[in-house]
Amino acid sequence: MADEKRKETKAQYDIRYAKEKLKRIPLDVKKEEYDEIKAAADAAGEKVNTFIKNAIWQRMGKEEYRQ
Repeated sequence: MADEKRKETKAQYDIRYAKEKLKRIPLDVKKEEYDEIKAAADAAGEKVNTFIKNAIWQRMGKEEYRQ
């Protein structure tokens, strides 16, 4: 029972944190393009999200994104 409360509290915290601190940026790509992006991210040893953020930061002339 205590574990269930803790998980619920963690889930509630995650939702509150996301609402307060994060901004979602929708991004639509063709399935084939996603497959290419995913393959490139895998080759770089990164998740797709981090790979895309690194590409944005690089384009902005900043250091690599660190999660």
